[in-house]
Amino acid sequence: MTDVEKAWHLFMVTLNQDPCTLTCYKKTITGIPFVYVSPSSPNIERTMIEDSLKKAAASAMKGKRLTLSMSFVREHEALYVYRVRFLVPQQKMFCCGNMCIDCIRFQ
Repeated sequence: MTDVEKAWHLFMVTLNQDPCTLTCYKKTITGIPFVYVSPSSPNIERTMIEDSLKKAAASAMKGKRLTLSMSFVREHEALYVYRVRFLVPQQKMFCCGNMCIDCIRFQ
């Protein structure tokens, strides 16, 4: 299991246990992951849902070299849809011979 798969699993588990969310699930459409979140009560605002998403993502990314890309897509009745991606940083895989300070030889 890769770091991204572990992060997704922990993210979804943490989000489903959050008191602000009633249910949430992930759906991948044309290779892009979308997270569907249903709030636990009608009084919960979109900002509270976004805070829950960010906290769950932070705990999922802890100890891993990942970054979060999240954007609101739409709201349909009592369901919020977000595009969420965990991005892996690009890393050099070989020495190009230019004596770069971040050369793979120094790792």
